[in-house]
Amino acid sequence: MTAPQSATTQNTRLGVWLMIATTVVFAAQDGISRHLATDYSVMMVVMIRFWVFGLFAITLAAVSTGGLRAAAKSHTPWVQLVRGVILVAEICVMVVGFVKLGLIEAHAVFTSYPLLIAALSGPILGEKVGWRRWTAIAVGFVGVLIILQPGIAVFSPWALVPLLAALMFAVYGLLTRYVARKDSAPVSFFWTGVVGAIAMTPFGLANWTWMTPTDWAWMSTLCCTAVLGHWLLIRAYAVAEASAIQPFAYLQLVFASSIGLFVFGEVLRINVAIGAGIVVAAGVFTLWRQRVREKAAERAQ
Repeated sequence: MTAPQSATTQNTRLGVWLMIATTVVFAAQDGISRHLATDYSVMMVVMIRFWVFGLFAITLAAVSTGGLRAAAKSHTPWVQLVRGVILVAEICVMVVGFVKLGLIEAHAVFTSYPLLIAALSGPILGEKVGWRRWTAIAVGFVGVLIILQPGIAVFSPWALVPLLAALMFAVYGLLTRYVARKDSAPVSFFWTGVVGAIAMTPFGLANWTWMTPTDWAWMSTLCCTAVLGHWLLIRAYAVAEASAIQPFAYLQLVFASSIGLFVFGEVLRINVAIGAGIVVAAGVFTLWRQRVREKAAERAQ
């Protein structure tokens, strides 16, 4: 699913717009998840979502070159299994954060995940993290502390939920980079959908509750946004370099916060806005430094 280098260069603008569209869809998905998880089990909601995601992954693999056999053939099956379980668990944790904290504050804390990826890339992947990125990581976590300001309502045990989700997502991202050394993107995508669906089924069925017709409509919309969002993300990475478009993923914070403000009546407190701004700036810097290192490595070859 990776485009040739020339195509990547020519379609960076398209990749940016596809990433922006992805963040809009994922923000809508978060809003619907918060709505449904307020009245129904988080595990059931995530299970149904992954049933559709898994079916989409299987269908996509079936019509691709090599079919299901090629998509399921992994050189690192145990790592694929672990990353799939971590992702679905992270989504459950994050949806709990949406319900307990709201979209704005949950996303403000969650935006620290690129910093966690940078910090953990050394011990997990053996990558070198220079002093510039370590400085950015430290500054970013000052922003997290500003968000989790003591004495304010957001500073509670629930405030640690999106931080845990960010840590889990960071580990998932690093494991994705690890398996990418041997497995193709379609293989990882297939394992993500199928493992997530299988892992959530016993927990979701144990917490099954019939939804109202209106909420089934919302659930169907949630499943459609999950499929559409992942399809847009695949297309974005297919036409542009990840390092060029990844910073635009931060726009999900803007769109999700807008939904929180205008749909759920949440309040954007000044410390959350300032802290989130610091975290995003630090995260964008780490992504930029990563791109600089990748370009330098390419020139050295």
